[in-house]
Amino acid sequence: MYSDLAEKDVIQVRTKFMKGNTIIDTSKLPKHIAIIMDGNGRWAKQKGKLRVFGHKNGVKAVRDTIEGAAEIGIKVVTLYAFSTENWNRPKHEVDVLMNLLVSSLKKELKLLQDNNIKLQAIGNLEKLPKKAQKELNEVITITKNNTHLILNLAISYSAKEEIVNAFKNISKKIVNNELSIKEIDENIINNHLYTRNLPNVDLVIRTSGEKRISNFLLWQIAYAEFYFTDLFWPDFRKKHLKEAIIDYQQRERRFGKTSDQLQNNE
Repeated sequence: MYSDLAEKDVIQVRTKFMKGNTIIDTSKLPKHIAIIMDGNGRWAKQKGKLRVFGHKNGVKAVRDTIEGAAEIGIKVVTLYAFSTENWNRPKHEVDVLMNLLVSSLKKELKLLQDNNIKLQAIGNLEKLPKKAQKELNEVITITKNNTHLILNLAISYSAKEEIVNAFKNISKKIVNNELSIKEIDENIINNHLYTRNLPNVDLVIRTSGEKRISNFLLWQIAYAEFYFTDLFWPDFRKKHLKEAIIDYQQRERRFGKTSDQLQNNE
C-alpha cells in the first residue's frame, strides 16, 4: 500500500513542488498527515458573513489540499472534520455541517476516483444522521479498492473516547480468556484503535493560529511533528501543504535518541 512513486512521478513532483532552492525530498515524505481544519467561522466573520459561509468555503480547501497530497505522493491524510464536542454547537450550524458532508461526498466522488483515493472514516459514526451515514458508506464502498492515497475523515470523533473504547474491548478479551494482561503492549492497543490499519501520524497541521490538539488522535501523534499556520482553513491550499512538508523535512526526528546516535547510524 505504501509503495514508492514511479521514477517519472518523482521527477514530476521534484519539478513541480519547489520553494526557492528548496524542493520536497520524495524519499522523506511523511506517510501520514493529520490536519485540524480550524478557522472557518472566524474567516466568515472577517468577511461579515455567517459561520456557515466559512464552512462552505472550507470545502474548497479540502479539495485543493487532497489533490495536492495525491500529487506529492502522501499515502494517508486524516482530516478532523467534526468532533464529538461539535455536537454541542447551535443546531442550525450542526445541520449545515451534516448537509455539507452529504453534498460534498456526492460532489467529490469523481475527484476521489480520478486520483485513486480511498475514503475511510473514524469516530462514533452511528451518531450521524441516517442520510449522512448512507452517503458516507456508499462512497467508502465505491472507493475501497483505490490505492494511491487514503483520505481518512474523523467525524463525530474523540481521541479520549477512542482510547476508552479500545480498553473496553481489550478488557472483554481478558475476561473471555482471549488475551492475558501480560500480552498487553503498544501493538495490542494500536490494534484496537480506529486507526489500526494506518501508520502513526508523522505530521500534524493546524490552521488559524491556534496551538492545541483538541482531543485529536492523542495516541497516534505521540512522535508527530507539529506545524501551525495563522491561515484560516478556507485560505489553505496546495502551496501551503507543500510549505508544511518542506518545514517537516528540515527537522531532525530523534524519537528519544540523541543527534549523535542518529548520525552514527547513517
